[in-house]
Amino acid sequence: VQLQASGGGLVQAGGSLRLSCTASGRMMSINDMGWYRQPPGKARELVAIITSTGSTNYGDPVKGRFTISRDNAKKTVYLQMNSLKPEDTAVYLCNAHIAVFIHATDYWGKGTLVTVSS
Repeated sequence: VQLQASGGGLVQAGGSLRLSCTASGRMMSINDMGWYRQPPGKARELVAIITSTGSTNYGDPVKGRFTISRDNAKKTVYLQMNSLKPEDTAVYLCNAHIAVFIHATDYWGKGTLVTVSS
């Protein structure tokens, strides 16, 4: 199983970016999918999570600005980021709870860098 993220880049404050992350490989099911981020010199933090049925949860710093969604048929999770701030600068990591056979395990994609200039 692999998770491939894309969509990061450089954007000015107030701008928008959309991240995508697609799961590939042999698997039985995908449960929760989500995004975390790690700002420079800081700990990893939750950005947003979405369940297989579409329930969502957001970290406080991004509520009202970011939207997580998923396309189960495409095994893809998206993160629409609006009204970006310099403090959103971080490496964004995709996470998915995937059952290859019976038991589900966490998988992580390689991070994608988002840089927000002031």
